[in-house]
Amino acid sequence: MKSSTTTFWSHVITVLTGSVAAQALPLLAAPLITRLCGPEDMGAFSVWLGVIQIAAVVATLRLETAMILDHDSNEQQTCFSVIAYSATILALTITLCAFGARALGFHEALKLPWLGLLTLGVGMWLTAYTQTIIAYATSYHAFGKAARAKVWAAGTIALTQVGLLYAGIGGIALMAGQIIGLAIGLVAAVLLMAPPGPTFSIKPTRPQRNYLKKHEAFWRYALPADLINVVAGKLPLFLIGIKHGLLAAGLFALTQRVLAAPASILAASVLEVFKRQAVEDFQTFGNCQGTYIHTFKTLFMLGVGPTLFIFIFSEDLFALVFGESWRPAGAYARIMAPLFFISFIASPLSYVFYVAGKQKVELAWQVALFLMTITVFLLPLTLKESLWLYTVGYSSLYVIYLLLSYRFSQSNLGPV
Repeated sequence: MKSSTTTFWSHVITVLTGSVAAQALPLLAAPLITRLCGPEDMGAFSVWLGVIQIAAVVATLRLETAMILDHDSNEQQTCFSVIAYSATILALTITLCAFGARALGFHEALKLPWLGLLTLGVGMWLTAYTQTIIAYATSYHAFGKAARAKVWAAGTIALTQVGLLYAGIGGIALMAGQIIGLAIGLVAAVLLMAPPGPTFSIKPTRPQRNYLKKHEAFWRYALPADLINVVAGKLPLFLIGIKHGLLAAGLFALTQRVLAAPASILAASVLEVFKRQAVEDFQTFGNCQGTYIHTFKTLFMLGVGPTLFIFIFSEDLFALVFGESWRPAGAYARIMAPLFFISFIASPLSYVFYVAGKQKVELAWQVALFLMTITVFLLPLTLKESLWLYTVGYSSLYVIYLLLSYRFSQSNLGPV
């Protein structure tokens, strides 16, 4: 077990090194960006990016997760083909719908510039296919190459956004920089990892249909569960924008971005390695309890210090780093710090649901989360009251989630 633990954390360090670099550039650029654009521009960009991230989940059908379990080269090539087909169809559909919504004068579509509307499909396709290549790299322990691809994407996004804002093109600089960075990141991922190329056809081929049948649990149960999770995560931003305006949405978006940084840097790095280690433990021992407990303790110790710091100093910190106009975002951060702490612990451990074949249970939990979220933000409350209630409700559901995932980590399922 000692050798396994050493290997686990050596992989985490490899992923973490790349993740720190990938997240450091956007965080370093954030104080410049917040001084070059207002909360309203940040709100519009965050809503646009939220739509892309939600659509990307649908585009992958969550089959990129299955690739980590299935190492057959022909099967993986088929997986790339299925996801490329799905993402292309969805990208065309989204672009046509966005164009139609703007042409028909829909209120929400009018809030976004033409560039934002017409790049929704492109951004979604780039995001979905890059995620698939990262999963392919994870299946072969190519964590270093995956990390370098992330650095290329994040660095290009940050530098391009700042450069375009300095050039004076306005809020669309955030969207244009994101698209350019995603494209560079995808090119880097392809060059570094040389994944199998997809096969394109007018309709799915027989091997592709067989692949969908073989991994039915992922698109039937994991996809709805993950989609609900992503929608529930973005729903507060959307509802705040509708109910309180783009100014409040921009402040909330910065809060989410700062609080999510530890999860993006550390927890996501642990997840990439935990995925592979959990599969290997289940195949060897029939459970992954030891790795689960070790990962839980480490995440707890890593997260408690930053959480306390944010809780105590967030308002002054936000005003100092991002500008006085962003001080209210610091107040939101104080309210939500406990939620992001427990999310930091629970997110990497969530993969146990996939390995143990408990997608149905996770789907039920995600439905409960979605219902709680939409109920909280539709109640006639002030924004701070909504955030307090949201934090309490979400944290309570996360406690249940952790208890379930720990229970499933003990399952004696035999080979996966």
